[in-house]
Amino acid sequence: MASAPDKTSALPLSRDLILQTAIQLADDHGIEALSMRKLAQQLGVKAMSLYNHVANKDDLIDGMVDIVAGEIEVPAVGGDWKQAMRQRAISAHQVLLRHPWATMEMVSRANVGPAMLRYVNATLGCLVEAGFSFEMADHVWNALDSHIYGFTLQKLNFPFEETEYADAAKQYVSMLPVKTYPYLNKLTHYVIDGQYHGIHDFEFGLDLIFNSLDSFRKASDSLA
Repeated sequence: MASAPDKTSALPLSRDLILQTAIQLADDHGIEALSMRKLAQQLGVKAMSLYNHVANKDDLIDGMVDIVAGEIEVPAVGGDWKQAMRQRAISAHQVLLRHPWATMEMVSRANVGPAMLRYVNATLGCLVEAGFSFEMADHVWNALDSHIYGFTLQKLNFPFEETEYADAAKQYVSMLPVKTYPYLNKLTHYVIDGQYHGIHDFEFGLDLIFNSLDSFRKASDSLA
């Protein structure tokens, strides 16, 4: 019996269908496994037909990144800026965890799609209307995004699951003689003994950033 065709093959080919299918392939197998040939196979079409909708692989990935950016909650301009920016950060972290390939693509490309531009414009607007100068808003936005991207990449690539921390600590504690590495040894024993779980908190980093920002605010330098 012949296998049933993939459901995407029954749909008319479009840029959105191509991008959504590419995102699913990258989510499942990693961005390195994504090729125009494999994407065409998944869609049930010939590879050349993809080029009627995407210029090349760079255009494909740019479009994928923009769709991912569109999943991130956009901060409201006006109101409680700290809450809006906190929710933006949490949303971005969650979205990037859903798409493990996207963080590196987001930080290494120009990202000028409409969803990304809307996201960045709203971010700057939220900060400027809260009283930050344009220059300081740019610094704040980049400091927050550095935390988001760095924390996300570490979580995605850390060699142990959170449930394995205590066992990993037992495995490596012999490499940390107390006379040579007294502080690392003590911390490792805290994890082994269950006094500390060793799990890092994304929002702790946000608290450190937000608690330092009020001193950088000034009278609003808005577009008005």
